[in-house]
Amino acid sequence: MKPREFTHPSVIEGVKSGAEWADPVMDPAQIDWGPRQAAALIPFNLRDGRPVNPCESTGIPYGRNEFGHWGEAAMADALVTVSLGADEPSDRYLLVIERKDGHGWAVPGGHVEPGETGTQAALRELAEETGYTDVRPSECTPMPPRYVPDPRASDEAWAVTLPVHVSQGMRYVLPEVSGGDDARRAEWVAASSFDMLEHELAARFNGTVFAAHRDMLREFLG
Repeated sequence: MKPREFTHPSVIEGVKSGAEWADPVMDPAQIDWGPRQAAALIPFNLRDGRPVNPCESTGIPYGRNEFGHWGEAAMADALVTVSLGADEPSDRYLLVIERKDGHGWAVPGGHVEPGETGTQAALRELAEETGYTDVRPSECTPMPPRYVPDPRASDEAWAVTLPVHVSQGMRYVLPEVSGGDDARRAEWVAASSFDMLEHELAARFNGTVFAAHRDMLREFLG
């Protein structure tokens, strides 16, 4: 049986139209992988000139699935928290967005653009997707890069994120946010624990946590 190969039609259309987010070549063996391997957040190998997912087998050994790139895509995610209340202990809230692509609720984030640090990319995506810009550099704590099991990935195209904790301290009122760009809406959700986050998303919005962010948020929220 021939191994499964899949590249989403939207990616193929992106290639045909010359979209910046889609690698123009359909055969990844034609890519000069040296610079990409040198810049990778998580090292990866090649097999017959094709990139190999270093962290998991996705069930799609060939093709890009829903990603426009081949190999690793560097992402950044903003984990923005607020403690609501006048006294300790107070309730912790996490800023999340409902994705327009139907993959559920996630923290704001996206691709790291050339020349950006993870923190710069996370804050840019935060502003684009929630309208929230009231952040000082001292409130940002970069976290180690981590692989995210994105449902749009394949064995030849995957994502690694640079999470950034943006602590907004204690407030009496939750800051105003609104969905934009790739976000259908943005909301502050009670998240004293991961279980609470899941419960609140289900109860308030009949929603679920984006599969790529589940492990990251479970560790972060405790």
